[in-house]
Amino acid sequence: MTIEVGMQAPDFTLEANNNKTVTLSSFKGKNVVLYFYPKDMTPGCTTEACDFRDQVQKFNEVNAVIVGISPDPVDRHQKFIEKYGLPFLLLADTENQAAEAYGVWKLKKNFGKEYMGIERSTFIIDKDGIVVKEWRKVQVNGHVEEALNYIRENLK
Repeated sequence: MTIEVGMQAPDFTLEANNNKTVTLSSFKGKNVVLYFYPKDMTPGCTTEACDFRDQVQKFNEVNAVIVGISPDPVDRHQKFIEKYGLPFLLLADTENQAAEAYGVWKLKKNFGKEYMGIERSTFIIDKDGIVVKEWRKVQVNGHVEEALNYIRENLK
């Protein structure tokens, strides 16, 4: 099943960097910026995370919480957070359950090799848990500002 705008966002339960279990439904009443990224500490993922970090106050002002998900384990997430001062949760999707539910676990090709991995994607989920916007195959530059502007213009 593919997730589409207008659908109820698939709920999930994943371990967070704070060693707590987090469910998507626990954010009901807030807008959620759910972003999937391939790997902690890599150049594109670091740029994206730091861009979200630098705009976190503006997301707070529009009642939005930022949640990052990758297949990395919790301890690697914690190192990533500490190194870059990331003020939001990173969730460990080590079994790719959330990635598969959102249709972002894909066959990828790099330097002639094929492998399964995360397709960088972002979903905006409204206060009622409905997917209201999605970006797939995200290009990092300018993306965070685009997500923030979408929330400002479309969600109250």
